[in-house]
Amino acid sequence: MTYFHHLQCTRCGAIYPKTELLNVCRNDSCGLPLFARYSVTSPLPRTVLSGREHSMWRYREMLPLEDDRNRVSLGEGYTPLIHAERLGRHLGFTRLFIKDESLCPTGSFKARGLAMAVSRAKELGVSQCVIPTAGNAGGAMSAYCAKAGMQAFVFMPRDTPEVFRIECEYYGAEVTLVDGLITDCGAIVRQWASKEGWFDMSTLKEPYRVEGKKTMGYEIAEQSGWELPDIIIYPTGGGTGLIGMWKAFAEMEQLGWIGPKRPRMIAVQAEGCAPIVTAFAEGTEFARLFPNAHTLASGLRVPKAIGDFLILEAIRESSGTAVTVSDDDIVTGVREMASEEGMFAAPEGGAVWAALKQLAHTGTVSPDDHVVLFNTGTAYKYIDSIPH
Repeated sequence: MTYFHHLQCTRCGAIYPKTELLNVCRNDSCGLPLFARYSVTSPLPRTVLSGREHSMWRYREMLPLEDDRNRVSLGEGYTPLIHAERLGRHLGFTRLFIKDESLCPTGSFKARGLAMAVSRAKELGVSQCVIPTAGNAGGAMSAYCAKAGMQAFVFMPRDTPEVFRIECEYYGAEVTLVDGLITDCGAIVRQWASKEGWFDMSTLKEPYRVEGKKTMGYEIAEQSGWELPDIIIYPTGGGTGLIGMWKAFAEMEQLGWIGPKRPRMIAVQAEGCAPIVTAFAEGTEFARLFPNAHTLASGLRVPKAIGDFLILEAIRESSGTAVTVSDDDIVTGVREMASEEGMFAAPEGGAVWAALKQLAHTGTVSPDDHVVLFNTGTAYKYIDSIPH
């Protein structure tokens, strides 16, 4: 059973039937992301979760799949929320936790979004999917397309760590390497998708990846005894996870599962690619294309995100902030998370620990705060690109 009712543009508010296969808002003056909206006519007791599978699909009523026979799953979600006691002691924090998404299928949080997007695409009759990727999203889409018996086409920057290309090809995807950044890959995908009839799975350029990612918010609430943390620190490239969690918190309040309290949302970017940090500091609604984007954390190398206004909205509404860290600090973060907590985090995960140290030093975050950091993937895929 799902409460999924319709699609709505996040910018102009246009409404679309849930039966339509859409990418973004069709209004000529808009073209921005669509959200799935749900009809919740009365509170749903949290007890409905008792005995359900420990995956993201336990929140079934608030997911957009109509028929479970179309579910394409590899067991994604319900990753552990680990009490980081040793790291916390370095800063005097007693309530520091890490949400470890490296344990998702294909080794990253991208599995959540692509499981949902591929499932919904299958339900709507799609047989061929295409994606521009910095690495992990391409692997995840390729895996779920393989599971669904669908064709996958992946475009990635030529300098993406080779393991991501190999992974996609083993899943049966057709991979094209592009000279440039993920934005250049996206431009090519837009050309080829319409010409070849492929369905574009780009970040926030279809409505359902964010629905998978939002389940991280549901899980944090449930794993924290339905009391949201004070602060969430999140590595931000395309920002789907941050946007999704902010959406999830509103939905959970509508369900009667939580109250009005919200965490301060803190976005972390690399010094070499910081469009959101720049826009936040300048007080603008949208971010400019970040010039000469570079960082070893390939998931953070997104010079322009289509959902930039949604990221900035969540940060500002939550009284949060946006900060940058250097690549050197990212590597140090990876080393410290490994040596102190036994977690071999992706560079994006190392970035959030580096950011917390910075924020604690400036007093932006207090040792009394209940803090959740996100490790979005495994460092094993970056083994050839991080110093060792």
